[in-house]
Amino acid sequence: MRTTLKIEEFAQFLLGIFLFSTLEYSWWWFVALFFVPDLGMLGYLLNKKVGAFTYNVFHNKAIAIAFILLGMFFLGEIYTLVGVILFSHSSFDRILGYGLKYPDSFKHTHLGNIGK
Repeated sequence: MRTTLKIEEFAQFLLGIFLFSTLEYSWWWFVALFFVPDLGMLGYLLNKKVGAFTYNVFHNKAIAIAFILLGMFFLGEIYTLVGVILFSHSSFDRILGYGLKYPDSFKHTHLGNIGK
């Protein structure tokens, strides 16, 4: 099952790259912004519960898709860009086994424990 999930996430990562290619931004923007969603980890400086919440906000694909759609239909390309970066980064993280976090530990994710 893990392989199937990784293939699915890789396909979504490729979709994110395709969606970025439809935007009017240079490719260096994709590279420069790709790891910005990891700023959500800064919440762990306060405590595990806040850290899990902030990490999950920045890595939630529903939020990413909402930004993409709001940008495409109402708010403009910058919102689409934010959504595409969030979506692509989240897919990439999940390929590596980094899932959404539970509030008890950074290593406890919806995909299982990290470093198992």
